[in-house]
Amino acid sequence: MRKLWTVLAALATLSLTNCGYNAIQSTDEQVKSAWSEVVNQYQRRADLVPNLVNSVKGFAQQEKDVLLGVTNARAKVGGIQATPEVLNDPAAFQKFQAAQGELSGALSRLLVVTENYPQLKSDALFTNLMAQLEGTENRITVARNRYIKTVQDYNVGVRTFPNNLTAMLFGYKEKPNFSVANEGEISTAPKVDFNAPAPAAPAK
Repeated sequence: MRKLWTVLAALATLSLTNCGYNAIQSTDEQVKSAWSEVVNQYQRRADLVPNLVNSVKGFAQQEKDVLLGVTNARAKVGGIQATPEVLNDPAAFQKFQAAQGELSGALSRLLVVTENYPQLKSDALFTNLMAQLEGTENRITVARNRYIKTVQDYNVGVRTFPNNLTAMLFGYKEKPNFSVANEGEISTAPKVDFNAPAPAAPAK
């Protein structure tokens, strides 16, 4: 009897392997791992925002609208629970992506404003924060690209026969991915050219 159960277990394992169950499990874990890295890098960026805003505020308090925009965008990002469950909810994923995009835009506007303040551009703290931000944006790009690739592999897997039958049986569905229409723009880390001549100061 024990031998029979061993044979049945072996056959079941072989059956799951042939139907793609193990492959789906593997790619699903890869997607979760890639997503975790994306979230970590976005969190690293969010953690830089308060110090960056305070640094700019010390030299450019009159830029209240821009500073408030960054602060509010950062708050929206912080209000989203970016757990792996987001990957099973396209609407929640879109909300996460939109919030991160809003913060990216707010930071870009902030960096444009800083060009008007030569003293700020030469401040050691600000320079250090900018170096950290640029490095973080590069890490975000790498993490996003890895996530995009792993999700593509996973989605192809759950759509391909016979894996699609297994996916349907166990409830595995395609996962949302980052839109690639603006990927080139997103993958460009914010930069401030400290060697460029400063434009005229804004009129008071």
